[in-house]
Amino acid sequence: MEKRRLGKSDLEITPILMGTWQAGKRMWVGIEDSETVKAIRSAFDAGITTIDTAEVYGEGHSEQIVAEALSDVRDRAIYATKVFANHLKYDQVIEACDRSLQNLKTDYIDLYQIHWPSGTWNSEIVSIEETMRAMNQLKADGKIRAIGVSNFSRVQLEEVAQLGQIDSVQPPYSLFWRQVEKEIVPYCIEQNISIIAYSSLAQGLLTGKFQRGHQFAEGDHRAKNKLFLGENYERAQQALDQLRPIAEHHQTSLGNLALAWLIAQPQANAIVGARNAEQAIQNAEAEAVKLTVDELKQIDLIGRSVTDYLDDNPLLWNF
Repeated sequence: MEKRRLGKSDLEITPILMGTWQAGKRMWVGIEDSETVKAIRSAFDAGITTIDTAEVYGEGHSEQIVAEALSDVRDRAIYATKVFANHLKYDQVIEACDRSLQNLKTDYIDLYQIHWPSGTWNSEIVSIEETMRAMNQLKADGKIRAIGVSNFSRVQLEEVAQLGQIDSVQPPYSLFWRQVEKEIVPYCIEQNISIIAYSSLAQGLLTGKFQRGHQFAEGDHRAKNKLFLGENYERAQQALDQLRPIAEHHQTSLGNLALAWLIAQPQANAIVGARNAEQAIQNAEAEAVKLTVDELKQIDLIGRSVTDYLDDNPLLWNF
């Protein structure tokens, strides 16, 4: 798989990243550790060498599963993890990084990200200057190689970029969720900051596997995803019907068509999760789908039939 430079750093990432929120198991149902390990390893073997995780995914469990899957090939993998909003004081950032290093069984983290801005999820307000002082110290100490942020607005991104080199931003971004294009994308193009999109398949909606009337199992957080609710869900189903002929033309899946569109956008790379090895291998195949300019425009218009009806709230869920 081709690789792309991460922002202004010397790191190279794959345009498709393996997402491991589900590996933490909390807020997901039907996840088995053994299957997740196989999925992560299969993704790596298929060319997806960049793995995204976070300390909050199962309180370190996801990071431990990543280590179980990839410790023997650590030198060929890129690890991206995150410090949560409740650990943004100087000492807390340092301690959180050390825990992640231990969980990941490594002595360096390639990309360390601030998961949510201070104050979100009822967290204590901490100045971004204090948090970035810790992040810059970790980088100077060689514990991390690059700094990123996640779920930051353009104003917050501009502020943090004055305090250190920011090489990536991680927002929700997919064909069906595109608020990031209004302000974040232009700034990232201007400043050469990589976009690492999460929920790049709209939490599975873009795969076409969820039919009208689908009911999620109790405990599955996707039941509160705005795209799965009411008229948004019906508009999404209609859009998927229009996308199917394009996917069939390329002899690919709906999901891989959506991923191919996404990684063709400026600065954009896509995190994709997988429950098993088969899904992981299929995700890797999206990089080989090459869309024409006309097809990209056509897919763009179909996507807007969903996104034009959404409000400007950047949060994907009604939590």
